[in-house]
Formats: sequence, C-alpha cells, structure tokens
Amino acid sequence: MAIISNATTIADAGAFSVSLGAMTHIKTLTASSSANLQFVHGSSSVVFDGTYPIYMFKFIGLHPATDNSSFTYQVSTNGGTSYGVNTTTTYFRGQHEEDGSSSALTYVASDDIADDTGFIPLSEDCGNDNDQNCSGTLMIFNPASTTFVKHWLNNMSATQRNDYAFNEFMAGYFNTTSAINAVKFEFGAGAIDAGLIKLYGIKDS
Repeated sequence: MAIISNATTIADAGAFSVSLGAMTHIKTLTASSSANLQFVHGSSSVVFDGTYPIYMFKFIGLHPATDNSSFTYQVSTNGGTSYGVNTTTTYFRGQHEEDGSSSALTYVASDDIADDTGFIPLSEDCGNDNDQNCSGTLMIFNPASTTFVKHWLNNMSATQRNDYAFNEFMAGYFNTTSAINAVKFEFGAGAIDAGLIKLYGIKDS
C-alpha cells in the first residue's frame, strides 16, 4: 500500500521516495594536552559556511587536565583572528549524585549570559579523575546568514567533579548579523587532556 500526500507518493512498498536529509562528516579533531581545538572555515579541510544550514559538533570523551574546569566555546566572524561575539543564553540541568544521596532539576539563572563576549560554558565543573569526562552535542543554525542572529542548542552529559551525573541543556544566540566562520573550544582552566570533537554538516531535507 502506498502513502500519498497532496497527490505525491511518499512511500510505496516500504521505500521512501523523498530525501530525509543527510549528516555529512566534515572534520574530526583529537585532543592531546591541547590548549584548545579550533574549526576555521577554509583551513585544514574545514567547511563552516553556507554549504549547510545546520552544523553539528559531537564531543566524545573530553577529559580536562584541570579538575573543576568548565568546557567552553566562542565563535569568530574574522576567520579565527579573534573570538568574542556578543551572546545571550539560558541554562538548566538535571543532576544526580553517584551515591544516590542527592538529585535536582534546576534552572540556573546565575549561569545565564546577557549579551556578553566571554567564552560560553557548555559543561560545568568537569572532573579530571582518570574515569571522568564530558560528552554531548552542539548545533549551530545558519552561521553564514548576514540577515539574522545565529541560534544554537547544546546538550551535555558530564561527570562533575563531585561525582554528580550532569545532564545539561543550554541554548542561545550570537547577536550578530555577520557570518560566523570559526569556532573555538577550550576548558576554562587548563588543557583538553584527551577526547574527540567531530564536525558534521546537515543538508536540507
């Protein structure tokens, strides 16, 4: 039996006839006692322009060299010459202690950013025990637009320094109509001891 919408056959005998979009791997950077990791359009095979309407970063096993350090990022409109675009954000998280003694779901107003140019904490208070790390996803929408501000969404799973499991949710926008063409990641204190950051482009569906 076929599925038909507005006189168009969408599926017939289980096969879809329309594209559902595709996620294309662009670049993987591997940290090894790295001060930061940067994705700059046009450098080292990085694509970060109008080729894709959505860009997705995957953070895998990021381990800070320094205990109680937040994983952060900022963007550039001049190819990485400088980072510090005005940003407004909001942040909330769920947390649960390893021994089960404490849990909470909290909107953290003190972590909100109001039109500031500093680095943005994506994951807070990361622990640097040998088994501690943070992982997650960041999506940036239409960074090449010269009409609109640039929205983004972030979700992280982290082992906090006191052995809390953090599930962190952050969103915001870069308050610029200039195209964003570079992204820089770093811990607030110390190096990125180990881990991977993967960049993908998501095509129109």
